[in-house]
Amino acid sequence: MSYLDNDRLKQIGFLLLILFLGVLLFLEMFTFFPGFLGAVTLYVISRKWMFRLTEQRRWNKSLAATLLLVLSFLIILLPVGMLVNMLAAKITFAASHSTEVLNSLKQTNARLEQTLGMGLLTPERLQKLQEKITAILPGFLGATFNTLTTIALMYFMLFFMLVNGRKMEESLYEYIPLKDENVERLGKEFNTLVIANAVGIPLIAVVQGIVSLIGYLIFGIPQPFFWFVVTCFTAMLPVIGAAAVYVPLGVYLLAVGNTWQGVAILVYGFGVVGTSDNIARMLLAKRIADVHPLITIFGVIIGVSLFGFIGLIFGPLLISMFILLLEIYGNEFVVKRRELSTKKQTAKHTD
Repeated sequence: MSYLDNDRLKQIGFLLLILFLGVLLFLEMFTFFPGFLGAVTLYVISRKWMFRLTEQRRWNKSLAATLLLVLSFLIILLPVGMLVNMLAAKITFAASHSTEVLNSLKQTNARLEQTLGMGLLTPERLQKLQEKITAILPGFLGATFNTLTTIALMYFMLFFMLVNGRKMEESLYEYIPLKDENVERLGKEFNTLVIANAVGIPLIAVVQGIVSLIGYLIFGIPQPFFWFVVTCFTAMLPVIGAAAVYVPLGVYLLAVGNTWQGVAILVYGFGVVGTSDNIARMLLAKRIADVHPLITIFGVIIGVSLFGFIGLIFGPLLISMFILLLEIYGNEFVVKRRELSTKKQTAKHTD
């Protein structure tokens, strides 16, 4: 009859206590989780530069970490902040002039009915749209404050991660309860997944935005840089991508009588912008992981629900990490039937 000895019972009780405290702390600190994910992402991107500065060039750790924080702000956050600010100005204007915006939409809808024989907006939809536009501004201001708080926490955590990078990685390597080969695999694949999601997705979106901007300038689209910003953001959406901008824009131009511009932007969008996405992915395929489209789709849905806009990047990353952990668990703890039969046959031949 099998039984549990006292040491095993103590171990199980201690693990349950750790699990309980871990879940409790996670639930209470979930608000800071996006900042933690951002810090981890920037750490993975900048760790090799940190080690190069401190170990090869013998820089002071605090000085090297501060330099990398400033560079990451100037190279990554400042351009993104400028794009968001440009988009925010338009959203704020639309929210504070909702009546004029709705009247313009009604006129456009009437022209679509005359031109195409169908309208896109019913009176009920227009009413709901007015309510949403009115509610945008307070929610947007709250989201801006939360984003600033997240960025401040992210840089606070990132500084200490960089300063204590080697010690942190050695501790993780020591305390993760897996075989050495699986710990190394976890580190390598996590690095690849972070680069693929945090660098690859935005980079491809910016490429599509630049290609779209060229078309907007060539065809004389009003406010081309605003549409460039919108295209960069929508290009990160799975399946729809940049088409969420150039298709409605082309239809609108057709509706208001700018036929050649409407046709040109639709042809350019499907022919050139859509192709640029495939070319960019092919060129980056050797440097970034090939993330399955379903992981991207469900990751975006889950990520946006959990973290807001930054969930476009972190959602697919979390799902990819979950699948990777399942694979490592199977490699670490599960003995498959075919492996068991192979071992039995080997034992028979040995006997």
